[in-house]
Amino acid sequence: MLDEIDRRLLTALQKNAHLTAQELGEELNLSSSQAGRRRQKLEADGYIRGYHARLDPVRMGLNVQGFVQVHLGTHGPEHSTSFARLMATRPEIVSVWTMTGDADYLLRVYCDDLPSLNRLIHDVLLPHQAVSRVHSQIVMDQLKQDGPLPI
Repeated sequence: MLDEIDRRLLTALQKNAHLTAQELGEELNLSSSQAGRRRQKLEADGYIRGYHARLDPVRMGLNVQGFVQVHLGTHGPEHSTSFARLMATRPEIVSVWTMTGDADYLLRVYCDDLPSLNRLIHDVLLPHQAVSRVHSQIVMDQLKQDGPLPI
């Protein structure tokens, strides 16, 4: 169970994961050793899964962000496992969710350009034995960046 100090600590780290124990302590009105121990406990307990750099996709040459709905024609454990292995091999697919509703999977992708997205769909996704169809949507603008979790 998280207490108020843990929640404030997690909120601060979501804004800036580079905060030192001293800076966290100052923000939380704790000693740096207390703040550091709390951070370590939250890491050990799995509340903090890691620290990552958030890169600018356009500066990295990834000019097309899209969402791709994947519909399977056949279902079964072997098809799901095979599809999951394929997803893990493709760096342009940054997130994959299983879904309720019409589509079986939702993919978030970043590609260099539209021909790259087209190749991903026609040369990678559609040839998979279980995939019956895909539906892609290209992001025109992202009004809100991926934000912190509401804690």
